[in-house]
Amino acid sequence: MSDSPSDAPMPSLPEAPMHGIQPGGGMCVHLELAWGAWRRWWLKRFCPGYVAAMQAKRQGICPDCPGKSLGCRGEVIDSRDLKFFRNVCGYSFAPEDDGFRHRDRWPLARWGLGEVVIATLICLLLSVIVSGLMWFGLPVWLGSILSFLILIGWLFILSFFRDPERTIPSDPYALVSPADGKVTHIEEVSDPDFPEGKALRISIFLSVFNVHVNRAPRTGRVERIRYFPGEYFNAMKAISAVKNEQLWIDFWDEALQGRMRLKQIAGAIARRIVCPVKVGDQWHIGDRIGMIKIGSRTEIYLPINLGAEPIVKVGDVVHGGSSILLRFKSRSAKDTPAPLA
Repeated sequence: MSDSPSDAPMPSLPEAPMHGIQPGGGMCVHLELAWGAWRRWWLKRFCPGYVAAMQAKRQGICPDCPGKSLGCRGEVIDSRDLKFFRNVCGYSFAPEDDGFRHRDRWPLARWGLGEVVIATLICLLLSVIVSGLMWFGLPVWLGSILSFLILIGWLFILSFFRDPERTIPSDPYALVSPADGKVTHIEEVSDPDFPEGKALRISIFLSVFNVHVNRAPRTGRVERIRYFPGEYFNAMKAISAVKNEQLWIDFWDEALQGRMRLKQIAGAIARRIVCPVKVGDQWHIGDRIGMIKIGSRTEIYLPINLGAEPIVKVGDVVHGGSSILLRFKSRSAKDTPAPLA
């Protein structure tokens, strides 16, 4: 780390409101929302008993849902209708009343199932077209190559949205990686949001071949979430930490009595950040807390006075939820900021 800390990268555009878990929107989101509207119409028209039963189990109130601008409109029949609005909608279901919790156990990220279904349908259509062209005289060798390329594309989408289980370290003084990828920065930076105006920044670049699900680096309580629209430069470039779309999650670590910050920074290809958590959520180390779709950067900031000792170096390859980035020294709670109200 440098003796003279550089300034922490700050977004170039002002903070914007969040209307759902994927604030940047996207074609797949709108297609899924359209499917959801049709599904709700079908359920209300042909399954009124199910609708009534689920409404009786629905908890909370949502008189002015921020997700209405994206299509929520307070029409929440079951947990599927909360997929894109969990972080802004006041409705919820008890775990035992959520008939779709099993989807969280699938080996694919639930936030990317729409993309997987759409990609599968497109690949099937292309395969049918290639088969038809071969029927009408396309050389077999060329048709075979095209079919192979279609298969490779489909397997790539499946690979990108994979969500493997991870073994979470039990070390109470460990901070685990929030993402898979390569460590590109370990440095002390100037940041007025941290004690003494300094923070330790660890930045991780995620290529299109990495798992893109983000995990909680420490057990803590979410205090603040901020979303900044932006550009979509290559996430490998340093300018991406300033210019690109990004989302900040501040959380309080009760065990260490310190505030930390996780940054999700979009990349140049799919450009979509997913953040299903909301202020007040209590997460545990290694929990799934979102993802960034296809090429991105994830950063963790923490106070210098927590006495952290990095055990990785720039260039190391890490795995979200299982690789330990640093360990904290045993310390007292004095001279630490209080959690936000």
